[in-house]
Amino acid sequence: MVRKIAIYGKGGIGKSTTQQNTAAAMAHFYDQNVMIHGCDPKADSTRLILGGKMQVTMMDTLREEGEEACTPENVVEVGYEGIKCCESGGPEPGVGCAGRGVITAITIMEMYGEYEKDLDFVFFDVLGDVVCGGFAMPVRDGKAEEIYIVASGEMMALYAANNICKGMAKYAEQSGVRIGGIICNSRNVDGELELMKEFCDKIGTQLIHFVPRDNIVQKAEFNKKSVIEFDDECNQANEYKTLAEKIINNENYAIPTPMTMDELEDLVVKYGLID
Repeated sequence: MVRKIAIYGKGGIGKSTTQQNTAAAMAHFYDQNVMIHGCDPKADSTRLILGGKMQVTMMDTLREEGEEACTPENVVEVGYEGIKCCESGGPEPGVGCAGRGVITAITIMEMYGEYEKDLDFVFFDVLGDVVCGGFAMPVRDGKAEEIYIVASGEMMALYAANNICKGMAKYAEQSGVRIGGIICNSRNVDGELELMKEFCDKIGTQLIHFVPRDNIVQKAEFNKKSVIEFDDECNQANEYKTLAEKIINNENYAIPTPMTMDELEDLVVKYGLID
């Protein structure tokens, strides 16, 4: 049975990079059949899998060619290690709601049964830390059963992660969605590992993996590749391999218990992030 995972996190935290490298590791090291559905209007959730190519989005196809043209044959592409890719896209700048585009795109893919076609995992890569409207759809409507949040030991990253947990807690009973853990995409903050472990304890989940900072990630992106495709024997490839294995074997799911703002501020003061 296909497992449907949504990846959330603060804008700029490295969410899409982490997601693409994890998907690449699943396919390359563990022979998993994976699909990525990008739910960010920037439509950059699949480009490392597709060799730097920016996909034609579902919303662009709908606007320019009509719904009859928005078929899997036209909007789904296959990239590295057979990973299937599609991008929801968004409205024209300043016009309409991008969240509605996510709803429309997911509904169309479901109509064609695209998430069920010999897949082990579907990743929904969701815009930043937005958990309202259409961007909350993977959580609110149970489109994804598992949520992973990419964060770091920085105040705003933790604030975003905590807010995402508030949204999850609101919809968990009706949708069945559960958090599978926090992925720390390290920023080399002092005491970061200890801070992230304590943060996870307080919100009732696990730190599923601590991904160290490594410049090879940027080198791979410059070459329009995931780290796995760029050098599958490097240390960072092994980190993503480990993260992929932990997600594949994860059985630790929970409804999060988000912190109050005062509790969050006390935590970051303890670790010297604010005075």
